[in-house]
Amino acid sequence: QVQLVESGGGLVQARGSLRLSCAASGSTFSRNTMAWDRQAPGKQREWVALITSSGFTTYADSVKGRFTISRDNAKSTVYLQMSGLKPEDTAVYYCHTGLVWGQGTQVTVSS
Repeated sequence: QVQLVESGGGLVQARGSLRLSCAASGSTFSRNTMAWDRQAPGKQREWVALITSSGFTTYADSVKGRFTISRDNAKSTVYLQMSGLKPEDTAVYYCHTGLVWGQGTQVTVSS
């Protein structure tokens, strides 16, 4: 059973940057499509970005051009590099495989 642990969240000023990490346990990481979602206070969870096992990436329109998803299969880790952050990016960010979810990491962007 894959387990996912996110890290790297925090408080950042608008237009700043953060890099989130999601470390996976288990031997199947390299074969998994990985994704990031987020949930802002009082809002529904929103898909953010996805990366397939072959490295194909896709993004929500709201983050396209500002966020970059990547993976390091040797480290069983997926990353979300966030730049040009806006207050509306404030949310708990979750990585997942579609079936398995991490516990989330809080990102707060101050104006």
